[in-house]
Amino acid sequence: MSKKLGPRKRSRRAASKGATKATGRGYLSVMKSGKKSAAERTKAVSAVSPATADDSELASLMAVLTDKTAPIRVRLAALQSLGAARFASPAFASNQGDYIAALRKVVDDPDHELRQRVLGILAREKDGYAQNRLLEGLKNKDKALLPPEKALQLLGYDVHANAYPVAREIVQNPPNQQAKREALRLLAADAASAPMFEKILQDKNESSEIRQIGAAALHALKPDSLQAHARAIVMDPSESDDIKQTCLTALTQFGPPQIGEDKTLMDRVDQLSTRGSAKVQDSARELRAKYKR
Repeated sequence: MSKKLGPRKRSRRAASKGATKATGRGYLSVMKSGKKSAAERTKAVSAVSPATADDSELASLMAVLTDKTAPIRVRLAALQSLGAARFASPAFASNQGDYIAALRKVVDDPDHELRQRVLGILAREKDGYAQNRLLEGLKNKDKALLPPEKALQLLGYDVHANAYPVAREIVQNPPNQQAKREALRLLAADAASAPMFEKILQDKNESSEIRQIGAAALHALKPDSLQAHARAIVMDPSESDDIKQTCLTALTQFGPPQIGEDKTLMDRVDQLSTRGSAKVQDSARELRAKYKR
């Protein structure tokens, strides 16, 4: 049999519940307070449960993210919590627009790590604003938000990003080898760039890595051309072992059935199976085994 509470006890219990509720939401003011330490604010951010984050919690996290006076560790924690809530919280869908707007506000943040992470999220969303800012930076280094190689990598999330003309310019006049490599990888989806990749594959002055990217791109864009160039490279005694191996592999895995009937080529493959580097010999033997010679 339950006991009845007197008026005074009921009043104290109600007051206690109200205090608990207020205390339970206190972390929202703590995470936004400039008077609290970075550790206290980060702990308050972590108090938001991604699975149950509601509108006020999401709004508070976005306020922290866009507050350029807040410690960077607190802002990064807010970004991480928002990312988790995005996939777990039923309330996030109605806040998606505000989330994207908040991310756009910090694409030019002074902190490099935050800037790169935010641009990465927007790039994966194929966000037009982020794409335009990245392209702008590739055209004018004074407006660059990220190094060119990273900007190109992010633009690669959307092949309709209108980045091909800029990427071609970077291939012709690269600021560094990493940027050239990323520009070529982006152009590997551009059919109009096939002739450029043919030249790259044939250019012995290029690094093996760049020529291998050219071979992979040609396989996707113009496979018959790759097979023709691969045969010529295998036949060329002055070619490097790395490129010969790449071309032997291309012939083995993607060549037409009639390769086995090409006596000149198969004689050359016989030679390579017993001379040169171990990787070239292994690749030559794989080709022979496939065509049963």
